[in-house]
Amino acid sequence: MVGYQEIISDPSYTGQIVVMTYPIIGNYGITDEDFETRTPSVGGLVVRECNDIPSNFRYTRTLSELLEDYHIPAIEGVDTRKLTRAIREGGSQKALLTDIGVPVAEAVARLGAAELRRDQVSQVSSRRRWYSRTSNRRYTVVAVDCGMKLNIVRALNARRCDVTVVPYDTDCQTILDMEPDGVFISNGPGNPEDVTPVIELVRQLRGRFPIFGICLGHQLITLAYGGRTYKLKFGHRGGNHPVKDLATGRLEITSQNHSYAVDADSLAGTGLEITHVNVLDGTVEGVACPEDRVFSVQYHPESAPGPQDSAHLFDRFIDLMEEAKGDA
Repeated sequence: MVGYQEIISDPSYTGQIVVMTYPIIGNYGITDEDFETRTPSVGGLVVRECNDIPSNFRYTRTLSELLEDYHIPAIEGVDTRKLTRAIREGGSQKALLTDIGVPVAEAVARLGAAELRRDQVSQVSSRRRWYSRTSNRRYTVVAVDCGMKLNIVRALNARRCDVTVVPYDTDCQTILDMEPDGVFISNGPGNPEDVTPVIELVRQLRGRFPIFGICLGHQLITLAYGGRTYKLKFGHRGGNHPVKDLATGRLEITSQNHSYAVDADSLAGTGLEITHVNVLDGTVEGVACPEDRVFSVQYHPESAPGPQDSAHLFDRFIDLMEEAKGDA
């Protein structure tokens, strides 16, 4: 289990702090080829105990070496299960990571006066476009990077898609000039209402290309169609969330990591229909506009957390691109 807090570091904001509930972190070390991001963007790490003698023969770095390489502050010796219970009961909270010499009263004052930045996607998005090509290409996909996991690119490559990854603030005309077969809107951090460039991009592109969104992308698509989002008390975390596909009745065990959700009541009249729901709390896990060939899910189908994984959603995206080719 992982608890997430908004973090304000001293002297400047850097991202989210991650609290790892499992008592020993670092046993497996770091394996570079397993990375899901080009550059780790976590703002800080809190663990009960750090193990820097990995037992994994594949490891390329220790946890401490990774933290040092990317200048990520971390602390051990914390009762992380107690801290996670506090997050569970009180919800996500601001946190201050500062030097031990700062008096508690001063730290509390800094924390109370600080405001969370609203540009988290800009901190984790690609700075320039990059490409991931595959042999025997059949489709071209533009992926809008709001903090995208690399396994999404691999899943598209495996389905004969050349992928062009673009920064989150790429304008509509630039994507039109690329003449893609489909557009993908990625996962990412923060409040979806803050990511206005992508919301406007979806408004301009919908109906022109098949569009597939995951996690934050799901929320941004909803906002682009006129729906609303809201913040959950502590979000959905982990690889054990049951989701029901309303079309088939099938249940999938999904991987999730998000703080915001789509307001189901706000979807009336938007053109979006609810396709998936969370069995535990009834939150919206998927929407679609069949007319525009647009769909999205709140969870991560590229993570394949269980025997009934949801990687077939990538196949659905392929099918929509194939249909669009036939109509062209």
